[in-house]
Amino acid sequence: MASILMVASEALPFIKTGGLADVVGSLPQALKQKGHEVKIVIPLYKKIWDKYQNDLYFCCEYSVSINYHEVPVRVYSATVDDVAYFFIQHQGYFERDTLYGYEDDGERFAYFQKAVIEMLNQLNYWPNIIHCHDWQTGMIPCMIKETHDSDPRYNAIRFVYTIHNLLFQGNFGPEMLDSCLGLPYYLLDNGNVKFDGGISFMKSGILYADKVTTVSPTYSQEILTPQFGEHLEAVLNMRKYDLWGIVNGIDTVAWNPAKDPEIPYNFDKINVKVQKKKNKLALQKEMGLEENPDVMLVGCVSRLTWQKGFYLLMEQLDALCAAPIQLIILGSGEAPIENKFRELENGNKGKICFYYGYNEELAHRIYAASDLFLMPSLFEPCGISQMISLRYGTLPLVRETGGLKDTVDAYNEYEKSGNGFSFEKYDSNDLINVLYYACDVYANRKEDWEMLQTNAMNTDVSWDNSATTYSLLYNELMNQ
Repeated sequence: MASILMVASEALPFIKTGGLADVVGSLPQALKQKGHEVKIVIPLYKKIWDKYQNDLYFCCEYSVSINYHEVPVRVYSATVDDVAYFFIQHQGYFERDTLYGYEDDGERFAYFQKAVIEMLNQLNYWPNIIHCHDWQTGMIPCMIKETHDSDPRYNAIRFVYTIHNLLFQGNFGPEMLDSCLGLPYYLLDNGNVKFDGGISFMKSGILYADKVTTVSPTYSQEILTPQFGEHLEAVLNMRKYDLWGIVNGIDTVAWNPAKDPEIPYNFDKINVKVQKKKNKLALQKEMGLEENPDVMLVGCVSRLTWQKGFYLLMEQLDALCAAPIQLIILGSGEAPIENKFRELENGNKGKICFYYGYNEELAHRIYAASDLFLMPSLFEPCGISQMISLRYGTLPLVRETGGLKDTVDAYNEYEKSGNGFSFEKYDSNDLINVLYYACDVYANRKEDWEMLQTNAMNTDVSWDNSATTYSLLYNELMNQ
């Protein structure tokens, strides 16, 4: 079995902005069940320090070179469910109100990666594998292979690099190569890290890692094409024989309708029909919707961005408002989408509710109360929400892309099969047609709807199968 260090920019239970945190927080638990030793390292953000400082233990202190100055590093640790977490502290870089979106993000995460590399030496901790997640960690394989290749301790480490979303690549100016990363300029000349006139953390991770993974089999094939490759498709095709598509799972303990403390009426496959209506009535009352247990409630919990397909909805607002449904949307994102949903709510009180921002407890109640869950994404590397909705007997309506295609089987009225609804083309007419089709099944084919609910709740959305695949990957690396 392997000793694995997972390096990421966020992880539950400490900090979360998106699905990356879910993965890094829950995959190690599943790997532990397979016999692996997994540790995690993330930055020590202000929100973590404010909430958990009394639970953190000081490990060591040292410095790394950034902008030709020695910059101090402090490392803390904590243990959650027998998994060790390390935290890289720098008050200037990480004690800020949010995690990303700063002009010096390149410098911040160059520092983080350098600190992680030196942390191994300081703690005398030498994992078999370093598993790097997303652009914020993409330079680690390169820096170790290019600057520590004479050290047998570093030289023995193998690298896995996971792409969670190819859209975010960590592209910065070429000057950072020497000043922050301590790498020679010939890496620009030979093209290893060069991208669009500067450098790319993600390109580096793809080229230097021993294996590259992404978060669903379908997405692993989509990103080899110009349509979804985000200008890295040529690089990815170079590594396609080392590219694995492994679908994510979810934490089935945290997301369990039978024991979820955030929902008023717990349920399982046996009593889902009765209890879901009770949850629906409670949510309708809470959110100011007309209290009707029989109307089809459509839920949506999402970042409100173009990637998530919301501009398709914008094209069909009249048809959406005319549909025999209630709609509740939880999220924030692009201003035009937010504003349109506010207008929609104001013109359709009692039928449509828009909750701006994010509320974890409310999200649980939406998953539990809704009959249908909407995810019309343009692209979706994996997706977490559709798997949570399956777990709660809420049928996903998705576009057939990435992980949505891999986890949702469309209703087949002739074979009496499926666990949700889907459409293939990125077309608003197809979306609204499938929505109306789902309305018809809900109203007029109740036995089929209940069959779909049962199938949804029987879908294995745990990490177990994925952890088995990761184990095969790690073992393959160990035996090389």
